[in-house]
Formats: sequence, C-alpha cells, structure tokens
Amino acid sequence: MRDEYATLLIAALALAVLPFALDIVGLPLRTSIDVVVFAIACMGLNVLVGHTGLVSFGHGAWFGLGAYAAALSQRYWFPGQIILPFLFAIFFVAAAALLSGALILRRRGVYFSLLTLALTALLFAIGYRWTELTGGESGLGGVTRATVLNLDLESDHAYYWVVAAIGMAVCYVLWRFHRSPAGSVLVAIRENEERARFVGYPTNRYKLIGFVLSATVVAIAGTLSVFNHRFASAEPLAVAFSGELVAMVVIGGMRSFLGPALGALFFILFREFLSIWTPHWLFYFGLLFVGFIVFSPTGLVGVAGRILAPFRKRTIEAAAMAGRRITEPAGLPQVYRRSSASAAPVLVARGLVKRFGGIHAVDGIDLTVRDRTLHALIGPNGAGKTTAFNLVSGLFPPDAGTIELEGRSIAGLKPEDITAAGVGRSFQITNLFGGLSAEENLRLAVQARSAKRFALWTSAAAVAEVNEETADLVAFLGLTGIEQAEAASLSYGGQRLLDMGLAIATRPRILLLDEPLAGLAAAERTRIAALLTTIAAEIPVLLVEHDIDRVFQIADHVTVMNEGKVLVDGTVEDARSDAKVREVYIGSGVAALAAKPRVSAAGATPLLVVDKVDTFYGKSHILNAVSLDVREHEIVALLGRNGAGKSTLLKTVIGIAPPGAGSIRVAGENTAGFASAEIARRGIGYVPQGRGLFAGMTVADNLALGRLKRITGSGIHWTDDRIASYFPRLTERWHSPADYLSGGEQQMLAVARALAGDVRVLLLDEPFEGLSPAVTEELFEAFDQLRYDVAMIIVDHHLDLALALSDRTVVLERGSVTWSGPSHALRDDLALRRKMLWM
Repeated sequence: MRDEYATLLIAALALAVLPFALDIVGLPLRTSIDVVVFAIACMGLNVLVGHTGLVSFGHGAWFGLGAYAAALSQRYWFPGQIILPFLFAIFFVAAAALLSGALILRRRGVYFSLLTLALTALLFAIGYRWTELTGGESGLGGVTRATVLNLDLESDHAYYWVVAAIGMAVCYVLWRFHRSPAGSVLVAIRENEERARFVGYPTNRYKLIGFVLSATVVAIAGTLSVFNHRFASAEPLAVAFSGELVAMVVIGGMRSFLGPALGALFFILFREFLSIWTPHWLFYFGLLFVGFIVFSPTGLVGVAGRILAPFRKRTIEAAAMAGRRITEPAGLPQVYRRSSASAAPVLVARGLVKRFGGIHAVDGIDLTVRDRTLHALIGPNGAGKTTAFNLVSGLFPPDAGTIELEGRSIAGLKPEDITAAGVGRSFQITNLFGGLSAEENLRLAVQARSAKRFALWTSAAAVAEVNEETADLVAFLGLTGIEQAEAASLSYGGQRLLDMGLAIATRPRILLLDEPLAGLAAAERTRIAALLTTIAAEIPVLLVEHDIDRVFQIADHVTVMNEGKVLVDGTVEDARSDAKVREVYIGSGVAALAAKPRVSAAGATPLLVVDKVDTFYGKSHILNAVSLDVREHEIVALLGRNGAGKSTLLKTVIGIAPPGAGSIRVAGENTAGFASAEIARRGIGYVPQGRGLFAGMTVADNLALGRLKRITGSGIHWTDDRIASYFPRLTERWHSPADYLSGGEQQMLAVARALAGDVRVLLLDEPFEGLSPAVTEELFEAFDQLRYDVAMIIVDHHLDLALALSDRTVVLERGSVTWSGPSHALRDDLALRRKMLWM
C-alpha cells in the first residue's frame, strides 16, 4: 500500500519544500508558483504525449484560452472575484476542447500534430490582433486576486499554498485517471491502436476523453498563471510556448508520472539562472533538448536511474518464457460457453469481392460457418484468405457482397463494432500491446466487455470480475508463470499464443484465427491443436493454417481458396482428394520432401565461430556461454523450444542484440560489438522472422537497397540474374511493391534481399513459417541448392525439414547448448529426438 501511494507522497513533499528550496537559491515566491503552474500544464500535456502517444504541438492554446477566459470574465462578469472566473475558464476550455477535439482527432500521427499546431497559430493571430478584446500586443492587465474565506490571496505566500493545493488535487485526479479502465485504454492506444479497436474499444471516444482532460488540466494551469502575474497576453498562444511545454515533458520523462513536473522545474531554473548571463538562453535550452532526445530519451528520470544504478543490486533474470509452467489444458472458462448450439449458420458471407488496384484479392467467395465447428480456410499464399478475414472483421470494407453474423449484417462496420457484435480475431503477424505484460494484454481485452470499461475513477486492477476472467484465461492458454513478462519479450510462439488469447477474451460468437500454429515448436503445436478442438466445441472457429496435416486432423469443414476464388468447399476428404488442390497447394508433402536424400557440401574451414557468448535483454539473461561454429558450405540447424534463445542467437551474430560477453569471429575477425551494418558488410546475410521488407518499395528496389553497401568482396557476389536463377517467381513481380506479393513471394524476396551484395553466411529465422506446402517445397529446394554457394544457420520449427536440409544440428534449451551433432542422428533416432527436442 505504501508503494502504491509513494508517487503522491513524493508530490506532496515536493510542494511543501519547493518555496523554501527556491528561496535558498535566491528566487522569489512567484517563481515557485510558476514552477507549480508549469508542472500542472506539463502533467496535463503528458496525458496525450506520454500516455496516449499523441504529440500535440499546440497545447499552449488551452493555457492561453484559460488565461484569457479568466481575465475577461473577471473584467466583464465577475468583477473582484476569483472562484467564478476560475470555474468559468475551466468549463469554457473543456467545451472548446470537446468541439475541437472531435474534429482534430479524426486525423492521426503527423496530421493530428499539424492540426494542433494550426489551432494555436490561429488563436495566436486572433489574440494578438483583436486589440479591443484581448489588448493585442499590449496584453490585458487589471487582473486581481480576491479574498476567499478570509484568506487574502493578494499575498503571494497565501496564493502559493492555494496553487499548491490545486496542484496536489490535479496530481491526485490524474493519478486516479491513469489507473482507471479508461486510462489503461489510452496506454493501449499508445502501444497499438489497431489492436485496441480489434478487442472492441472505440478508440476515438477514448482519445477524446484524454484530449478534453488534457486540455482542461492545461487550462487550470493557464488560469492560475494569469492570477499569479495579474496579466493575460497572447504569448501562451504562440507556437514557441507550446514547443516549450513539449520540451519540458520530454526532458522530464514522458513515460513517468512525475517526470513532466520535474521537467517544468528544470525549465524554470534553467530560464531564471541562464537568462542572467545571456538573452539567448532559449538557444542553449534547445541544444539541451536535442541532447536529451539523442542521449536520454527517458529524460531526467532516466538520468537519475543511471546515476543510481551502481548503488542498486543488479537483478539478473532468466528469459521471459523460462518461467512458464506447462500444465494440463484447463477447460474453456464458463463465461465463453453457450448453453446450446444454434441450428442456423453463425456466419454467412455471400459474393465477397475486394480489389486492390488491379489485383482481385477476393473475387466473389461464399462462406458459411456453422455453430460449434472448426472450419478451415486453406489455400496457397496469395489466395486471399487473410483478405477474407480482414473483410469479415472490418479491417477493410468489401467492394461487393454481404456478411451476416447470426442474421445481422456486419459488412462495412467499424472493427470495434464488429468485435462487439461477436467476431474475435487473431492476426497473421502477431498484433499485441508490446510494452505491456501478458496479463495486462489479456485484461485489456477482457475489460472491453466490462460495464466499467469507460470508468474514470475506479482502479482497473480492482475490477474483480475482470481479474477473475483474466486469471481463468491465463490458465486456459497455459501462460501461467509468465503473466508479468512484457509481451514483446516473449518468444514468437508465446506471442502467437497471447494473440489468440486476446481474440478469445472478446467473448466472440465466432473466432477467426490466422495461422495460430505458426512459429510454434512441435510439442506446442500439439497442445494448441488440442486447445482449438476444445474451443470449437463451444465457439465456432474459422481457421487459416498451413500445417496441412494438423488441419486435416482437426477440421470439421474445409474451404480451399486459390487466386481469390473458392476452389473446394466440403469435407476434409473432398479437399485432400481433389487433384487441383494437390497441384496448387499440397504439393508432394513434407514427408516426401524430407525423405529425399541430400548431398552435403560442407567443408572443413570455419567461417563463423561463436565462442562462449552471453546476451542480455535488460535484466533477462537470454544466452548463456553459447558456442558453435559454421564451416564453409555447411548448413547448421538451430533447434529448441519456444523461448530457448534461437532467434536471439541470430540477432547476436548480426549485431542487433550485442553480446555481453564472448566473441564472434567471421572469417577470423572478431565482430562482437560491431554495428549490424558493419557485420552485414563482412558477408553476413540475415532473414528475420516476419521478413522485415520495405513494404511500399518494389522487388527491384528492395534488392537494390540490400546490395547498396554490401559489395565488399566478402563472399560470393549476388547479382540480380544470379538471384533470379534461384527465385524465378520474383522476375515476374520485379516492379510490384513488396506488400502486394503473396506470403511465399515475400519470403523469397526476404531471402533474396539478404543475399544481394556479397554474402558468405546466411542466417534464416523461421523461413518456412506461414508458407503453403507447395511454396515450402519450392523454397526448400532453393536452400538445398544454395548450400553450394553459402553457409547457413536455419532456425525453424518444421523439424523434419530442418533436419533433412541441415548437415549438423545445435539444440538450445534456456539459452544454453544442450546437444550438438550430425543432423541425421536426430533425424533417424526418434528416441534421441524425443529426449533432445521434447516430441
């Protein structure tokens, strides 16, 4: 409890000490009032900047409007009073912010920032030129302080304690708000607004709440300031003043509750003392501002943390996934179950059409999903499956066709309205609130269905029914032990599991799951497949998945798409036996592909040597004394469970996650600690999980950028013609933007871009993830031929493929090497494979 209120105790103590501390350094009491006023303004601005992620360059407008409203209302309506002008100014600004926010918040990102900038520029022009009302450039004087309850506010001493009391009240209100359900949604919007909409939050309403609250708090500061200086002017309406407020927030620490107040104190002291020496103090303040952005993005709070770090005991933790406790899957929580199944179809889509330019992504498909069934939607990459999901869930409106959920039309509705109607979905590329914990992610999704989701005062962590449902969901998903781990720190498989959990938490009438098994280890795939069967017994599931063997085991109905059309719609046997489906999608199958003998090209000379490498993510110890080597033309498979450290090892080799200890030698040169660009120029090509393409650029442009700085002689030189010989599909799409390619073509482009230039070692992170069986076969054969040109490290959860392709295997468990040897040993000895790889 003491820790819970520590922030408020610090604020109260600071307000009590401030006037005495500033008096010691020779500053008058009026300066102390200014510090509190600016602290209030900065904490108000931080509601948007730090907590919601909306950067306003025009918040000085509310400061100036509050000052003018108080001064003018005292002059014309409430002469000699202070309380009524104060209240009038607050309500006036709140009303103005409500109206302007409803307009400005229609735009996002830089457009929102520019609109706030335009607003303050407009108001400055009015305030500066409307001399009859505002006093123009001379300002508006004659503001007085009244006597209230026998307290003479004309005294600076009395006025300071009133301002301090108001500041403490504002601090308490904001503290309560940020802990409330509505405040937690603003943080979710900052982390990932799209996902917030897809768990059911009307984000524009929440942003408007934050905008009005922020403007109102800043107006309180403006009103207090006008009574402090007894003078109103257009200066706070100037763009420069708004910029100063933003600078104070950033310098103090915008992710900290009291950081902006610390920034205000720093600004006042800097101004007061430096202005004695030079009239150009703002120039030096600007330089300091740039310095903080470059060297300490967390502001003064971050600087204090660094200074105190040597005096604190350093805590080293295991990787995020290491704390997970696997238990027998619990049953689907009761809140997600229905008493009986519906005889009528739950989801019916007819004649769905969606075009992107000249591409027919979906071309007249029909879908019917019945209650308590697992309906698989499969097809080759680029068939239009994810686009169909996007149409049903509201990411895109259909160009033609109808979509009905239990007889109600949902076509063209907003995502949050479709989610509220009963459509929950996961995403092909995990879509989480990355900076929040796994538990906070799930709580936000559960909270979206709570009656208290708009509450402004109640603590979000104290809503009992939300906590209970979140705990049940954690147990059902198998996330016990990692609830407090940051979502972004989870392994990719853990993130996929959490992504599915967010969809379930919306209490859907139908669940759309886009490749939930992608990136999961074999044992985890089996577990999640069992969960899917459990879910489908209560909630109908529309599933997109490329693990075709698993799909055929668990699906009740299958729809096969190809080139935006439905190819087959029927039973599993209908899809399995269709000749066209086998031709365009299934191919020869993983078993046949893995059984084909491969000839090793491995040489004896080590190209890459990793020696006793440790890697940390903050406090988490991810890699622990890892050693391995890769020889010329050798393919090494790096295997292990989710969270074992495989992707981290690749990132350490390429320099994204610099090692804390150990060495990494590329052709004899120690590259540990080098920047990623320098390592890439040593002949290391890296294909990240998720591909990381330059989406708006063409295939040719992606390759050109990949090659631009990597013609160094370090390895084989990869020209466009040489790349095209391995990936002929890319020549057909040479001038197409990368985001217009199918998933398989995007993966080929990611590999091609990593090769472009001069390369001798290729790092592949889950290259077969999310690919249809036919495309997987095509890519597998390309890698098999690439062994004669480059060495490779491959991380992939398709064990049969990784073992068939590689010469040698290294197994990681909790960041340490537990086994290393020839791949055929694991391929042929199932007992050894079970022992080493838990399958």
